[in-house]
Amino acid sequence: MKSPAILMKSIFTCLVYFLYMECLGGQPFTTAKIDSLVEKTMKTFNVPGIAVAVVHNGKVALAKGYGVRSINTMKRVDEHTLFAIASNSKAFTAAALGILVDDGKLKWDDRVIDFIPEFRLYNPYVTEEFTIRDLLTHRSGMGLGAGDLMIWPDSANFSLADIIHNLRYLKQASGFRTKYDYDNLLYIVAGEVVARASGMSWEDLVEKRILHPLKMTESAACYDRLPDKTNVIDPHVPVNGKLRAVSRSFSDVANSAGGIYSNMTDMCKWIIMQMNNGRYGDSLENRIISAAVQHDMWSPQTIIPVWAKGAYNTHFSSYGLGWRLSDVMGYTQVTHTGGLLGVVTQVIMFPELKTGIIVFTNQQSGEAFTAISNTIKDWYFGITGMDRIKELEDQMNGYVAEALKVTEALWKDIDLQLKSNTAKPDYSLYVGSYQDPWFGKVRISIKNGALWFDSERSPKLSGEMLFYKATTFVVRWRDRTLDADAFIVFSFDRTGRANGFKMTAISPLTDFSYDFQDLDFQLVPGQ
Repeated sequence: MKSPAILMKSIFTCLVYFLYMECLGGQPFTTAKIDSLVEKTMKTFNVPGIAVAVVHNGKVALAKGYGVRSINTMKRVDEHTLFAIASNSKAFTAAALGILVDDGKLKWDDRVIDFIPEFRLYNPYVTEEFTIRDLLTHRSGMGLGAGDLMIWPDSANFSLADIIHNLRYLKQASGFRTKYDYDNLLYIVAGEVVARASGMSWEDLVEKRILHPLKMTESAACYDRLPDKTNVIDPHVPVNGKLRAVSRSFSDVANSAGGIYSNMTDMCKWIIMQMNNGRYGDSLENRIISAAVQHDMWSPQTIIPVWAKGAYNTHFSSYGLGWRLSDVMGYTQVTHTGGLLGVVTQVIMFPELKTGIIVFTNQQSGEAFTAISNTIKDWYFGITGMDRIKELEDQMNGYVAEALKVTEALWKDIDLQLKSNTAKPDYSLYVGSYQDPWFGKVRISIKNGALWFDSERSPKLSGEMLFYKATTFVVRWRDRTLDADAFIVFSFDRTGRANGFKMTAISPLTDFSYDFQDLDFQLVPGQ
């Protein structure tokens, strides 16, 4: 039971908040303030298009698009413009499983192997004990982004059966259920549990049981299922400081981890339902999920360490079922982000305040959506004197500067070696096919006098290999939008011939889904 002093403080805080909101007509912002915020953010972080929505008390306070969908077409973004919501799809997967919990077709703590008998992880004990809850909570013991190269970059050709089979080769990086390490592959497995427990595909269930009832009529479970593709963004990636529109292709095998396309109009319906404990309709007479399932989804499952309280006086952070949970100024914050090549998205809710913020962008700057959402949060909580755009610009510039120190020094060393008279290694000692247990084969060959790397199963991973030092080369990917050049360190047999290699990313800013560090290639004899 709260002490009288704490209770009075809570009452006073709520009273101040509601008086503050009342004085502002329900919103602490004007459309003009949002317009100015977003325009400045786009310019600062070089983002061509952004969409923003704010929901309060079950109503859409603002839903608007800014900038352009694509630098190729220059067509404008509006509230109906469709974005890949990326990992914000994970909450839909958790909700789909929650629907099946309500239907009595499964329980959160049912074992995965009871639905997918061929499911195996590296450790037999973990395989036997692994539950549906474990699929959703990033506590498997596998490392950050383990196995993501089977779905990333987007040209990878691994099937669902391949991914399920290859999970057994991904070694544990920590103890089972002891540590938070974000993963994508287990949400793909979760989508297959949906399919096997329901008798319909994940895509069908999400559309029939979530999107259609909520009248999210412009959205779909993946790009190919969109009813209308005339108002969709292009992803954009900065290459040498200049934006480039890139392909939106994304393997359907990963839809349950990040495949949904939606817009501000439809996503507002989704978060309004969430903040009404699963209810929807004019009088909240209908349900997508039960209150019990909603409570489970928003209950902490995996602890995420908090190293500093920060500007929002945050004391705890955790992951629930498809949502990240924390406290902000004494209120529960439910949130998730998403990112694909050239796209990042963010959804935030404060259930106690019936307030939600959605920001989608068509460039991969997380600083952009954070600057917007944090500024809007500041307005709601009465925080003054903060310039979130400047704060995040400085933070970004610091990260970029540190990364440039690493990469520029590396390429300077390589350039000096190319200009020197130092003898080059005998490239023929490295030529051959090399196999990793889960990623498959790569071919190292000589093309026009240069050593070259080609992945059999992820064709975008193709590039020239440049000698660096001792047994180390650097692979420079031909597709410069990947921004993920890597070290390759060879091992040798007793004759001096390369018989294997390992990889690590060069830049500290390389996306974690390039999990090169999890690869262990061995020479395939005779190839």
